[in-house]
Amino acid sequence: MGSWNDFNDAQSNTNLIPKGTLAKVRLTIRPGGFDDASQGWTGGYATRGSTGAVYLNGEFTVTEGQYARRKIFTLIGLYSPKGPDWANMGRSLVRGMLNSARGISDKDMSPEAQVARRINGFADLDGIEFIARIDIGTDASGDDKNEIRSAVTPDHRDYAQVMGTAALQFGGNGGPGATPQQSASAAPSTNPPAANPGAPGRPSWAH
Repeated sequence: MGSWNDFNDAQSNTNLIPKGTLAKVRLTIRPGGFDDASQGWTGGYATRGSTGAVYLNGEFTVTEGQYARRKIFTLIGLYSPKGPDWANMGRSLVRGMLNSARGISDKDMSPEAQVARRINGFADLDGIEFIARIDIGTDASGDDKNEIRSAVTPDHRDYAQVMGTAALQFGGNGGPGATPQQSASAAPSTNPPAANPGAPGRPSWAH
């Protein structure tokens, strides 16, 4: 607590979650109604901006802990007319989200892990729960706002504590093509791989 007449150490925006905070979040995709079947973008989940960029409009809700029920809004890039960087950042975030939600080490390249990093469509991401590392960026007005740019995977020492429940375990119990097995204790409430077998083939960006 600072002195009564010196406000230099006062927080400028007490509404922000501190940068680097780890939190369990649930993603809700705010549908934008843009589809491009050639890219596998179906179901109306994607949004096309005025510049031609295409993205998922993500609403991430903290599910538990000190910041429970707080919402963080972050765009997940799918395409930008300026080049591949934004889409690559989006792909990296989705890979991290799947690794985190399904309990896969980022280094795990087993057949089971590769199956778990595939989705049938954006519906598989809507409602996914994972551990996010909270960051701070700026909004259109130049003000600070929370963002989510990366997910925390089981490689992180605090993963199990923050997840609060046993994640899916891969490898060791099955040969190629084996389905992921859950551990004996409770598993997180995320969609398993290929949760919607009737959907069209996975989009090329999600390979």
